[in-house]
Amino acid sequence: MEKWSLMTITVLLALTVRWAVSLGSYSGAGKPPMYGDYEAQRHWQEVTYNLPIRQWYFNTSDNNLLYWGLDYPPLTAYHSFVCAYIAKLINPDWIALHTSRGYESQPHKLFMRTTVFVADLLVYIPAVILYCFSLKETSTKKKASICALCILLYPGLILIDHGHFQYPLSLGFALWGVLYLSYDWDLLGSVAFCLALNYKQMELYHSLPFFCYLLGKCFKKGLKGKGLVLLTKIAGTVVVCFAVCWLPFCTDMEQIMQVLRRLFPIDRGLFEACMFSSPPPRLANIWCSLSVLIKIKNIVSPQTQLKLSFAVTFLSLLPTCIKLTVQPSLRGFKFALVSCALSFFLFSFQVHEKSILLVSIPVCLIINEIPFMATWFLLVSTFSMLPLLLKDGLLLAYAVTMLAFLSACVASFSIFEKTSAEDLQLKPFSLSLKGRVSWFKSFPKIVRSLFLLSVTLMGILSLMSAAVHPPQRLPDLFPVSVSIISCLHFLLFLVYFNVVILWDSKNSRSQKKIS
Repeated sequence: MEKWSLMTITVLLALTVRWAVSLGSYSGAGKPPMYGDYEAQRHWQEVTYNLPIRQWYFNTSDNNLLYWGLDYPPLTAYHSFVCAYIAKLINPDWIALHTSRGYESQPHKLFMRTTVFVADLLVYIPAVILYCFSLKETSTKKKASICALCILLYPGLILIDHGHFQYPLSLGFALWGVLYLSYDWDLLGSVAFCLALNYKQMELYHSLPFFCYLLGKCFKKGLKGKGLVLLTKIAGTVVVCFAVCWLPFCTDMEQIMQVLRRLFPIDRGLFEACMFSSPPPRLANIWCSLSVLIKIKNIVSPQTQLKLSFAVTFLSLLPTCIKLTVQPSLRGFKFALVSCALSFFLFSFQVHEKSILLVSIPVCLIINEIPFMATWFLLVSTFSMLPLLLKDGLLLAYAVTMLAFLSACVASFSIFEKTSAEDLQLKPFSLSLKGRVSWFKSFPKIVRSLFLLSVTLMGILSLMSAAVHPPQRLPDLFPVSVSIISCLHFLLFLVYFNVVILWDSKNSRSQKKIS
C-alpha cells in the first residue's frame, strides 16, 4: 500500500506541473493567418466531424489542404473525431465548418488542454507507472516512484504536449508496446506498436528495433518450430491491426494512395519540416546544421536528397539492428530504440524539431541504468527545442521545468557519483582498449567536467536567446547556435549509445534466456 501511496504522490506532482504549464501560451496563439499546432488540431476536429471520411485527406472546397490539411494516419483522424463530438456537445461554434477557423477563447483553450491532459492520464502515465514497477532495479517502493518521477518530469514532453500543444498518444502506445514485450506478451506488444504507428507515422523511428527484436526472438526459438508459430502469429496480428485501422479507407485504391501521399510528402524535399523557420533552418539534425555552411538544397535535387538521407540513415542503423537480431535481449532492445531513433532524427528525411521526443522517451526508459548520460541527453533534447519554445512564449515554463528536472535527477540518482566506466556501461569497451588510451583512468572526471561545461553553455545560450537582440546582419545567430550545439551533442551521444550496444556483453548472456 505504501508503494502505491508514493506513486500516487509522484503522479499528482507530475499532473500539477502539467496543468501549470498548460495555463501558459500555446503554438500560434493570436498569430493569424496560419496560427499553429493548436489550430491544426482544432481544424482536424472541424474537418473530421463535418466531412465524410472519403474527404478527410482530399483537397476540396470544404477542406483546403494548404490550411493544416490532415497529414497523420487514421488513428489521429479518429481521435480528432471523438474530440470533435465532445466539443460539439459543449459549444458547436468550436468546430463549425469554415466559420470556426482560427477560433480562440478561454473556454476553448480549457477544453483543448483537458483533452491532452486526459490522453496523458489514460495512456502515457499508466504506461510509465507500470514500466517502473516492472523494472528489477526498481523493485523497492522508493526506487519505482523515483524513476517514475524523473520520467514524468521530463521537461521536453511536458512543454510540447501541454505548452506548445500536442497529444502524447503515439509515444504512450509505443511505451505500452515496450512494457508488453518486457513481459513476453509479444502479440499485445505488436498491437500496441501498430496503434502507435497508426497514430503517427514518425513512430517508424522505433519500427526497426521492434521488428529486429521480435524477429531475433523467432530465430532463437527456431524457425522450424516455436519460432515459426510465433512469427506467423505476430505477422497475422500486425495485418489484422492495420486492416482494422485502415478499413474505412479501403473502399478504393485512390483513397489509400491519397492518405499515403499525405503521410509521406516526399516531393517537398529534405528541409520541408523547417519551412516555417526563417533561413537558415533551426533544427538540430545533421542536414540543417550542414546547410549553414553548404546550401544542400541549392546544389542537390530533392530525389538525390532522399537517396542520400536514406543511405546515411540506413548505414548508421545497420550495426545496431544486426546486433539486436542476432542477440535479442530486452536491454539491447531498449538501447536500440534510442540509437535507431537518434539515427533517424540526425540523418533522415523531413525531420521536425519535436521529433527529438521520439529519442527522448526511450532514453527515459534507461534512466535507471545510465542516470548520468540519460539526464544529460534529456536536458540537451529540451534545449534543442528552445527556438520553438521561445516562439510559443514558454520561456518561464522552460526554465522552471529544466531546473526541476535536473534537481530531481541529481537528488534521486546522485548522477555525479555515477560517472565511472562501469556506471556508464563502458567497461567492456574500456577493457578492449587495455591501456592503449592512458586518459581513460581519469574518464569520470573528464565526463563530469564536460557535463558542467555543456549545462553552462546551454544556460548562457538560453539567457542570450531570451534577453539579447542578435546583430542585424545575423538575425538567426542564437537559433542556429542552439541547433548546431545540440547537433554536436547528439552526434556524440549517437557514438556513445552505439559503443554501449556493440560492446555490451550482457546482451549475449541475457539472450540465452530467450532461447
